[in-house]
Amino acid sequence: MSLALARKYRPRNFATVAVQSHVANTLKGAIARGRVAHGYLLCGPRGTGKTTLARVLAMALNCERRGEPELQGEPCGECASCQRIWSGSASLDVVEIDAASNGGVADARDLRERAMYAPSGDDRYKVYIIDEAHMLSRDAWNALLKVLEEPPPRVVFVFATTEAQKVLGTVVSRLQRFDLKRIGPAEIRERLAAVLTEEGVRFEDDALGMIARAADGGLRDALSLTDQVLSLGETAEVTSERVTVALGLIPDDEYVALLDVILERRPADVFTLVQRQADAGVDFTLLLAGLGRLLRALLAVTIGGQPPELSDRVRVALDERKGRVSTGDLVRMLHALLDLEPMYRKSGQPQLLLETLLVRFALLDRTVEIEEVLKGFGAGGGHEDPPPRRVAHESRVASAHALPPSPPPAVAQALPNSAPLSAPAAFTPPLPSRTATQQAAAQAAAQQIAAATAPAAHPSAPEARRHGAAPPTLEQVNAAWSRVAEALRAGGRGMVAESVQRLAPLQVSPEGVLALGYSPSDDTFAMAVERARADVIAVLQDTLPGITTFNLRASTSAAATGPAAVHPTTKRLTAHDVQQQRTEQIAAKDPLLEAAVRVLDLELLD
Repeated sequence: MSLALARKYRPRNFATVAVQSHVANTLKGAIARGRVAHGYLLCGPRGTGKTTLARVLAMALNCERRGEPELQGEPCGECASCQRIWSGSASLDVVEIDAASNGGVADARDLRERAMYAPSGDDRYKVYIIDEAHMLSRDAWNALLKVLEEPPPRVVFVFATTEAQKVLGTVVSRLQRFDLKRIGPAEIRERLAAVLTEEGVRFEDDALGMIARAADGGLRDALSLTDQVLSLGETAEVTSERVTVALGLIPDDEYVALLDVILERRPADVFTLVQRQADAGVDFTLLLAGLGRLLRALLAVTIGGQPPELSDRVRVALDERKGRVSTGDLVRMLHALLDLEPMYRKSGQPQLLLETLLVRFALLDRTVEIEEVLKGFGAGGGHEDPPPRRVAHESRVASAHALPPSPPPAVAQALPNSAPLSAPAAFTPPLPSRTATQQAAAQAAAQQIAAATAPAAHPSAPEARRHGAAPPTLEQVNAAWSRVAEALRAGGRGMVAESVQRLAPLQVSPEGVLALGYSPSDDTFAMAVERARADVIAVLQDTLPGITTFNLRASTSAAATGPAAVHPTTKRLTAHDVQQQRTEQIAAKDPLLEAAVRVLDLELLD
């Protein structure tokens, strides 16, 4: 029976260990100069050469030709000792231990006792190779501490692990640590090409690239996958079709088809494509990862970079689609993929999450970000761009068709005590890279905000009365005061409603000015009502025709005589009320931002 490729082509010396030259050269120099340490810790991902380097070190230390000038610390690989160690056969001086099945304290004590015996010859070394060293128990490590600190002469311990963080710090301090690198796809592909050439097997470059990406940095895994591909079919060859079938990979054409659905804005076709993959038994985690790699490569092509490790067919497809989507949209899609990944791994409906994500990508041209709306409004009105505020997350975008047909009455009022805002005469899209649909959505949103915040001529008191109604009496105001709070609460201004209930109507002037009294201890509630003056006036005029505005007065008797005393029971504040109050406080600092919050129905996330 022929050996597997991973065993047949295992390196026999330091020079042939792929990529790990920083470790190989150090170990070779230590042997050549007689500066061999008593303990080494080799860390790194699986299949990167940890155990191989440990065996080559053992071969070099016990080589029968060690010391010859031409070897320079390398094992000859031909003597009986080198052959026995390389093949894993029994050796008196080289012992390999799997810590996964021999990680108890009894095994460590046995190893410590065996280390006290001298090597089989005066010029030889006893080498103990402990694989999967992180599986040793804490007691086992403690049992080895003394022998690691003061080992017998000519005894070398080599620990190999993929999880160095699990090794005790007191142990690491007694060893020389080497961190092995992941092997890149280019190096793996080059090594596979050399092996298949040696074997006389025909191969395709794209097929080797697919195997290299599937190996995920492990050369041993790449050789094992190559063996798996060679086992498929009647002839020995490595083609892209065979790699796809043997390894259960998703063809590149399927990824390109998904990309076309996104770029051509065909959300209805998402369900058909995803269901086709589901019927084929595809792992949606692999599909999501492959889509992320394709979007990343398209981003690199779009900004003029060089996408790594792509097949020629995919590279041509991306070049043809370059420029059909903006760089900003590609970055947003990649961020959405990253945000979805933690939820995706725990979800019981991965297909639904994937379909929803792809539909969002396909509809990305119909959305506009609030930052663009504010920038466009500021550019059209001659104002500087408002400073960025953490009011809404970037992913919450306002759809043009989702905007209300007209702003609320409260927004249409002229904002008090604020600089007048002029509506833009014409809106120019601030970002030419956006699509026409996105620009139109941004223009419509900016125009609605402009209309909401455009100042109106301040009417005189008689003209401001609703339908020419006379001012109500104080008794009528007291009777309807609870309805004012209820109307504010129904309009989503819960905190303002609670504050209004704390105030007491004191007087109504012939001009329709309502005087409201508050207790000095409740000045915080009065400030809340003052900040929401436009909304309160709008509700007052709807509930009490004839009221034009209101004034606030500090009154020591307001708390005892006002409606709050008649209705002492108030609504318990909820988390939503607190969040809404924070939103109102932040928005009140900037009239433009306050108008945007109301028109676009934003909410505070953080």
